[in-house]
Amino acid sequence: MTAATGNIGRKVVDHLLERGATAVRALTIDPDRAALPPTVEVVTGYLRRVDTLPGVFDGVSGMYLAPTPETVAEVLRLAREAGVEHVVDLSGEPETWWGDVTRAVENSGIPWTHLWPGDFMENSLVWADQIRRTGAVHEPYPQAASSPIAMDDIASVAATALLDTAVQGKAHLLTGPETLTRAQQVAHIGAALGRDIPFLTASREETLDHLRPAMGENAEWFVDNVLAMFDEEPMYANNAVEEITGQPATTFAGWARAHAHEFR
Repeated sequence: MTAATGNIGRKVVDHLLERGATAVRALTIDPDRAALPPTVEVVTGYLRRVDTLPGVFDGVSGMYLAPTPETVAEVLRLAREAGVEHVVDLSGEPETWWGDVTRAVENSGIPWTHLWPGDFMENSLVWADQIRRTGAVHEPYPQAASSPIAMDDIASVAATALLDTAVQGKAHLLTGPETLTRAQQVAHIGAALGRDIPFLTASREETLDHLRPAMGENAEWFVDNVLAMFDEEPMYANNAVEEITGQPATTFAGWARAHAHEFR
């Protein structure tokens, strides 16, 4: 288990324990902050500092790999030398920005399972700042569409893939249960907050002005790449989460209700 205090990695630990796993080792940069259950073996290390990793994979059979493109080849070399038999990686299709991770895993010589999620529901939290400041969301493409998935569902799939051989050895494109436009997502957040939140069609520069307080220097890349892609090539929903885990995927409306406090 790498990145055991990350947004998804920590949830993978919980799902493994829920499924009855009894030998879970968690890699974290800060064991004191990790607050992991006492049944979990905690080791200190950081995927972006390979010098912290020798020995951490010894005795590990299956590994969840968080995406760190700049060090992934060296991390996988250490895992292979330690005898790791299976890697479940969070990555993306080869032509995407996470494709380097996918290729490195396939070139590692270790049997693999790819998890290729699309838009995260949690990405909508970039709207929280402007909702609080202006009561609205400002973006250029109200009809741009995706099928956002909850990070907890990705973690559930990862835990299943680590434990279930029937799921292994494949690339799984993961989405939420429905395809939604940007405007529909905003409407769900408004419903969760009990008020109308307008989606105001904005120019590129206006959009950047509203996103920079939350995203900083990443705002321009997000608008020019992610939002433009959703507008030109919508990602449509599939049933992969339910097919793999046996549990229905989280709806955006349900996620918004659970996270409404983060938009207030």
